[in-house]
Amino acid sequence: MNYEIVIGLETHAELATLTKLFCGCSTKFGAEPNTQVCPVCLGMPGILPVMNKKGFEYALKVAIALNCEINRFTNFDRKGYYYPDLPKNYQISQNYYNLGIDGYMNISVNGSPKKIRIHNVHLEEEAGKLMHPKETGANYSLVDLNRAGVPLLEIVSQPDMRNVDEVDSYMQTLRKILLYTEVSDCKMQEGSLRFEASISLRKKGNDKLGNRVEIKNLNSMKSVIKAIEYEAKRQAAVLNMGKTVDRETRLWDEVNEKSERMRSKEEAQDYRYFPEPDLLPVIIDEKWLSAIKASIPELPLERKQRFIETFKLSDYDAGVLTEEKVLADLFDECVKLLDRPKAFCNWITNDLLREVKDRKLDINDLKIKPKQLASLVEIIEKGTISSTIAKEVFSEMLQTGKEPQKIIEEKGLAQISDEGLIESVVDKVIANNPNVIEDYKKGKKNALAFLVGQVMKETKGKANPKIVNELLSKKIGDIN
Repeated sequence: MNYEIVIGLETHAELATLTKLFCGCSTKFGAEPNTQVCPVCLGMPGILPVMNKKGFEYALKVAIALNCEINRFTNFDRKGYYYPDLPKNYQISQNYYNLGIDGYMNISVNGSPKKIRIHNVHLEEEAGKLMHPKETGANYSLVDLNRAGVPLLEIVSQPDMRNVDEVDSYMQTLRKILLYTEVSDCKMQEGSLRFEASISLRKKGNDKLGNRVEIKNLNSMKSVIKAIEYEAKRQAAVLNMGKTVDRETRLWDEVNEKSERMRSKEEAQDYRYFPEPDLLPVIIDEKWLSAIKASIPELPLERKQRFIETFKLSDYDAGVLTEEKVLADLFDECVKLLDRPKAFCNWITNDLLREVKDRKLDINDLKIKPKQLASLVEIIEKGTISSTIAKEVFSEMLQTGKEPQKIIEEKGLAQISDEGLIESVVDKVIANNPNVIEDYKKGKKNALAFLVGQVMKETKGKANPKIVNELLSKKIGDIN
């Protein structure tokens, strides 16, 4: 029996505010446990929360970027559940008047566009973090409440995805929107971006949804994909045995690459939502909404299309450039300084990304500046250095942040264009390789490339390749 897989995602993104959502404690990652807490985020009796306006505006910015209908009247609600990392035994969240509803996000899968509907976007406070025996070495768990109260944005999609390619595109596109709007650093390794997948199967051609299973503990995008693939096979096996898939929440086991039952799936009423009495409703007037809309930058898909249309880049190159905001920004600034879009695209998408990968650099902490890269391209065009030497200079620029001209001078890398000097090296190479000359005379054209390589080797890559080719061709042609 053939089944169709139906997938929805819940995304949690910690917002990049300096302080928590309802108190003044720092949100800095990696501090000593329980050093960034106060009576508010510890849930002490008698305390009153005060909303972080910046956190609310960050959430509003994302809701607008996701084409949501904005609730002009919105408030916070208490979501009641008991867990050691939730000191108040309830979480301040949104349920009745979510910040944004009925939005959508356009994705591209293998070149084909698809619209994924967004059910809602809402703002809530983060829970603390449990440290289990595997981490502490003790036979009990500890709780770190530094994270409790950090502003957390939840984005809930409709179950519009049908395969893992669509899921991957959705995650990548949403991550880029969060980075481009500068509301989150999206560091999954630090937990500031997390996904939960809801999966169900139904017979192909049937509109009725099957029982939904939610998968948690997905600490990377690869884990999301693996968990969905596993869960689809598990549910298909259950249905093929004539059984019913239980509506439940399961935990993903990354080591064994399988999911395990955690609990039955909760309904909204299980959380006993009611309006938060200690916080006033938030009224979003037209002036405030317009100001937030105006602050939203050019989004990734729009920027990609502009790169294609304005600079005649390929769909692939424009996609690579806009994958990370820092790369797109670097490209944009470079072409403002020097109208060489193809050259800058090649340096960024090939050389820069290779160096980042090989040296495990943080792409958000690159030392190279737009003016320096523009200067390097100009130097190459003037013939001061060869393309081979330019790669060496570029690598040094990434490591040190030095100006390209300074590196060239310090290392003596300037290209040799003295025809007399190059000619002496060419004569030497010809004299040392009579067999190669014979091969060239017999029509083996790659023999010339070998000789050029020998000249470049003798000059440590500094000889002007145009002059080298001209001299070799002339001198070999003169040989009887």
